[in-house]
Amino acid sequence: MSKYETMSKLTEDKFRRLTGVKHKTFEKMAEILRMVHAQKKQRGGRPNKLTVEDMLLMALEYLREYRTYFHIGQSYGLSESNAYQNIKWVEDTLIKNGTFSLPGRKALLKSDVFDIVLIGVTETPIERPKRGSENGILARKSGTQ
Repeated sequence: MSKYETMSKLTEDKFRRLTGVKHKTFEKMAEILRMVHAQKKQRGGRPNKLTVEDMLLMALEYLREYRTYFHIGQSYGLSESNAYQNIKWVEDTLIKNGTFSLPGRKALLKSDVFDIVLIGVTETPIERPKRGSENGILARKSGTQ
């Protein structure tokens, strides 16, 4: 039984609390990934160990909890590099689709609303002993132990 099958039985509130998205949004994301995955596997290749839903769940867990790839891979029975590749594929596929993307920097610059944040900082030099000064460690200079 996959992790998604057990988590899909959760209530809407608990599912959203766990993944960060609603069931409806999750299904829309999974449908996009299924279409791309079917096109990718149409050319052949080794079948994936995880279902598309589990790959999406893994990516959402990474984004929600920011666990390391090693920890996520261990909980799904994958290596660290496979966890990274699956999460990266899910992110890239959803971004390429355009349905789930944030507006770019240019779109934000075109908007009429600007938030300006000023941060006041002052440079302070780091106090370090000068080379050749008499403030060094005396034990080294005198040769005593």
